Amino acid sequence: MTAPVFVADSLRPQDLTAGEYVLDGPEGRHAVSVKRLRAGEDVVLTDGSGRWAEGVVKAAEGKDRLVVTVVDGVREEPAEQPRITVVQALPKGDRGELAVETMTEVGVDAIVPWAASRCITQWKGERGLKALGKWRATAREAGKQSRRVRFPEVADAATSKQVAALLAEADFAAVLHESGEEPLSAVELPATGRIVLVVGPEGGVSPEELDLFAEAGAGPYRLGRSVLRTSTAGTAATAVLLARTGRWS
Repeated sequence: MTAPVFVADSLRPQDLTAGEYVLDGPEGRHAVSVKRLRAGEDVVLTDGSGRWAEGVVKAAEGKDRLVVTVVDGVREEPAEQPRITVVQALPKGDRGELAVETMTEVGVDAIVPWAASRCITQWKGERGLKALGKWRATAREAGKQSRRVRFPEVADAATSKQVAALLAEADFAAVLHESGEEPLSAVELPATGRIVLVVGPEGGVSPEELDLFAEAGAGPYRLGRSVLRTSTAGTAATAVLLARTGRWS
């Protein structure tokens, strides 16, 4: 089994002291008091943005301080190509966090929460900020669990017009929709650049939204014969794209 991943808020060569890094705060507490790591065990430290280091625990001090000897210095993992962004309509209840968790596990690069016209859930005021915080925390924890060193970015909630602008800038853009005549598994995909995929809400993407997105260059595509829930469609589609672009080769 690969070494557990812990988030170091700042992980630069100058953050090391004599080749060592001190992990403290909530991450240090989790490593020492929950995972109960001890001297000699392997760990991976990352800032979640591609900078990472392999390490060996030198000592566990108190309840929240882990001293790690860094092996081979701090490294940088380049962003993978093509970059895959999923525009995720807001699902009901905690199914949004489920979508974020599984998309992170398969390897999505960015997630854009979308307040579609047919969304039952709407993010407003403090409630919206709290929900966005949960999505970002979920992406962080799922990134650690799946041993990633570059976690997906979770953007602020977007309107349909903002989504259209994002689609217009993409090298390939698609809307998952049962009206699509062409399957996502058969389209020609760019080797580099940006792929943006739209996942609609439980009530579906409205005709007005489909027209708006089509004007931005995003046509409808289908996954298969069955209709997936909004909380699982993005994960399934991301897996298809990762396999077809060679990122899973």
